[in-house]
Amino acid sequence: MTERREIIAILRGITPNESVDVCRALIEAGITMIEVPLNSPDAVRSIELAVDAFQHDAMIGAGTVLSRRDVQAVAEVGGTFIVSPDANRKVIEETVRLTLKSYPGVFTPTEAFKAIRAGATGLKFFPAEVLGAKGIKAIKAVLPSTMPVYAVGGANPDNFGEFFAVGCTGFGLGTFLYKPGRAAAEVGEKAREAVAAYDRSKAQ
Repeated sequence: MTERREIIAILRGITPNESVDVCRALIEAGITMIEVPLNSPDAVRSIELAVDAFQHDAMIGAGTVLSRRDVQAVAEVGGTFIVSPDANRKVIEETVRLTLKSYPGVFTPTEAFKAIRAGATGLKFFPAEVLGAKGIKAIKAVLPSTMPVYAVGGANPDNFGEFFAVGCTGFGLGTFLYKPGRAAAEVGEKAREAVAAYDRSKAQ
């Protein structure tokens, strides 16, 4: 796997028929962390197909993970990371037990520390557009300096620099990159735009 940019592509609503082509377009553009939310149609099958095709080229995982059973289903098809919408201790601990990476959603210091104590790999601050860079900066001041923090929900190429400036590690991008039915070629174009902005903002 090539050097990874800390951009998580969130493919909410993708179907198994689209999975491989869309993932290929993302990887070719330079995005190698790909999340299929479990409230997408036949999501585990989409993950399985992507893993089979790209396990050596990308990290393929699941989002909107709500239970230990969900974690187990993702692990069984080779998924490597779990993104949950909340700091559910049981989900985080099961993710860690199965040696997958855990990125729970948090909004407050209380939730953030709950997730860290349960074994989170990184924290997903969501919705970032509500917290804003200033809100994340204030919370990050009390977190362990080594804990990766991702801005999700409102992060886009226009504001990457603001979030980098307050210490964010990376971003989750959903509808900016993918909407149900969007052609793989168009996803690739949006991904290249995001990668260029990420590289430019990180270099500043």
